[in-house]
Amino acid sequence: MPKECYVCGKKITSGHQVSHSNIHTKRTWKPNLKKVRIVENNTAKNVQVCTRCLRSGKVEKA
Repeated sequence: MPKECYVCGKKITSGHQVSHSNIHTKRTWKPNLKKVRIVENNTAKNVQVCTRCLRSGKVEKA
C-alpha cells in the first residue's frame, strides 16, 4: 500500500536535514497515516487516512 492519504493525497516529501554546521543531508518526511474503515457509497472500505483528515471530520468511520 502506498504511503498516501486516501482523502487529501498527502504523501512522503523529501528535503534536506540541516545541521548546526550547515551540512545538508537528505531526509524524508512521512505523513501520519492510520488504517481506518470508512463508509463510501454505502459500503465499508479499509483505507489509510492521515490524522488531519480524521480529526477534521472529512471521512465517516464505519
